Amino acid sequence: MERIWLKQYPPGVPADIEPTQYTSLVDLLEESFTKFADRKAFICMDKSISYRDLDQMSIALAAYLQGRGLQRGARVAIMMPNVLQYPVATAAVLRAGFAVVNVNPLYTPRELEHQLEDSGAEAIIVLENFAHTVEQVIAKTQVKHVIVASMGDLLGFKGVIVNLVVRRVKKMVPAWSLPGAVAFNDALSAGRGMTFNKPKLSPGDVAFLQYTGGTTGVSKGATLLHRNIVANVLQNDAWLQPALAAPPHVDQLMIVCALPLYHIFALTACYLLAVRAGGCNLLIPNPRDIPGFIKELAKYQVNSFPAVNTLYNGLMHHPDFKKLDFSKLKISNGGGMAVQRTVADQWKAITGCFIAEGYGLSETSPTLTCNPATATEFTGTIGIPVPSTWISIRDDDGNEVSLGQPGEICAKGPQVMSGYWNRPEETAKVMTADGYFRTGDIGVMDEKGYTKIVDRKKDMILVSGFNVYPNEIEEVIASHPGVLECAVIGIPDSKSGEAVKAFVVKKDPNLTAEAVIKFCHEQLTGYKVPKHIEFRNDLPKTNVGKILRRQLRDEKAEAA
Repeated sequence: MERIWLKQYPPGVPADIEPTQYTSLVDLLEESFTKFADRKAFICMDKSISYRDLDQMSIALAAYLQGRGLQRGARVAIMMPNVLQYPVATAAVLRAGFAVVNVNPLYTPRELEHQLEDSGAEAIIVLENFAHTVEQVIAKTQVKHVIVASMGDLLGFKGVIVNLVVRRVKKMVPAWSLPGAVAFNDALSAGRGMTFNKPKLSPGDVAFLQYTGGTTGVSKGATLLHRNIVANVLQNDAWLQPALAAPPHVDQLMIVCALPLYHIFALTACYLLAVRAGGCNLLIPNPRDIPGFIKELAKYQVNSFPAVNTLYNGLMHHPDFKKLDFSKLKISNGGGMAVQRTVADQWKAITGCFIAEGYGLSETSPTLTCNPATATEFTGTIGIPVPSTWISIRDDDGNEVSLGQPGEICAKGPQVMSGYWNRPEETAKVMTADGYFRTGDIGVMDEKGYTKIVDRKKDMILVSGFNVYPNEIEEVIASHPGVLECAVIGIPDSKSGEAVKAFVVKKDPNLTAEAVIKFCHEQLTGYKVPKHIEFRNDLPKTNVGKILRRQLRDEKAEAA
């Protein structure tokens, strides 16, 4: 297919990037460590570390890990929220010649056991708040080396107080016992006295095993090679240049990192992109604490704000948010789930910055498409493919459909994973004969190359033979002034096969089901209007804030 979308590229954005300029992600990191040595790299709880600190600490930790006898290519799990130790640990694992297995710290023992066992991880670096989970499963895994960090490790004298509060006052560290575990700062100290052997890495070495949320069954590790991640960092970097170059001038890019770094969106869009640009990440360990989050934002002039729809929405519903100074905000990237027009419009009204919605998956490092960073209006689409990326909309037989017709979004580019870790059959299911990755999302591409997602294949609701896509109905309900958030699923119905059910969190306590249905009737064809409305105090979400329709479906199935 001809790349019709290239005509929509802002001036200065190349059609293709050149990922071969780096043999590995480590080359890219080390170039920035040297180039920006004196700049702040990360800030967390008012404490900053420079690129020089990051360089020196990661080399020390890399030497320590090598000293454990791990072989090149060994998998090392990292189980931490957004704290200063995360970027140090990630850089250390990669520089030592190992692969990072990112682990959600809120995992249950069952989920953790699966991931450690499946990846074959031999070491884990974990924040002490979650060490009790590791304790419950370690005997059933191949993990032989444990490094335990505490919140205050890299916070200087303040760290002593922070640890006291976290452990004794807030009681956030359940009792744990892991014989032989080494403290993070002790590992750093030991590593400083050890010899670091710089491995010769290649573009085809594994950098990350990024486990997908398991929406299609068992959680699988997307195998992301050094070349995949390098490509996506360069693609994102090229994409944002027009917005970064526009006034006002900024000496150093300041990125808000409220999305969890163990998630592919933040890993690339916050951590690695900032390092590439010599920027600084403002780490937010707990974005659910909205008042605390806003207090942090008040201390800095931020330039880039990647987030998901629910996070943007939550912030704007706090009265203090409007008091913040966003005069230097240049980029707001929405991803992970659909950005709703009401949220985008409100964000633009308050911050003056448009939300550029993008799209990607763990399997694609993640970015595939994005709206131009210089766009000035909400398109309701996921944008156009980033440089060196091909998107093809296909039917169930793998044939490309006509523009304007729905089909599965299939993607090709240097950022696409090499496959699922040790699962050739699963990999085969998602790759086409001509090398495209099947995303499992249904989209429609217009004549300019912009794609609109109409839904996940399996989220589609079939009402009397008509296809109904939850995203469309959620968009309508969310635009009702009395609604805070909503989710839509299909439930069995004796007359129509399936019926539409909406779960709604109220903003207006007086909102009624009848009012929601009447509102939908005004904007949707009859068969799309929800037959059932259930009010909830909150909706189940992933750690990134994505609403879990699947969980709502499962609850209904069990109740039935």
